[in-house]
Amino acid sequence: MLAEFPGARTSEVDLGWEHRWRAFHQPVRIGPLWVGPPWEEAPGDAVAVVVDPGRAFGTGAHPTTRLCLELLLGEEPGSVLDVGSGSGVLAVAAAKLGHAPVLAVDVDGSAVAATQANAERNGVAVEARLFDARTAALPRAQLALANIALDAVEALSGRLDVARVVTSGYLATDVPVLDGYRPLRRHELDGWAADLHARL
Repeated sequence: MLAEFPGARTSEVDLGWEHRWRAFHQPVRIGPLWVGPPWEEAPGDAVAVVVDPGRAFGTGAHPTTRLCLELLLGEEPGSVLDVGSGSGVLAVAAAKLGHAPVLAVDVDGSAVAATQANAERNGVAVEARLFDARTAALPRAQLALANIALDAVEALSGRLDVARVVTSGYLATDVPVLDGYRPLRRHELDGWAADLHARL
């Protein structure tokens, strides 16, 4: 093989290289919630959300995820639609907090698989579905969670059939406008923002 690449050089790889990424996946605490990887132990007083992101986005440590969880903590339990679920951290947390039913949708099959695996790992009922929220009809729910890019958040505008929406995935300098909804509350962290909206 190396003969085909005469200018290539090789070097020894340090032992344990394949696990080094774990150092970047640290647990976080958001109120009663503890979000962390399966190789860490949750405190006894926490509502533990154990998340292995696999190939999907979302460990719980990113400011947008933390902000969404802060806003979720203030919501009464009910049905939840998680749009762009990634690893499923928001959907799993919602189920852990008593929300039901919880439907998580994502356009990426890896995210759907990660969400299903994390729901099973946490012993909660979350339906994960491969779904393109840009074109398919969005299911009805009491609360939607959308930790996605600003343009994707605004593309949901006018298509949601929910009473309240938590949105994030954008900078604090961005202010999403959702047709048919009014802003209720904003949380900011490290230059990022999340917003709670209510239907008019």
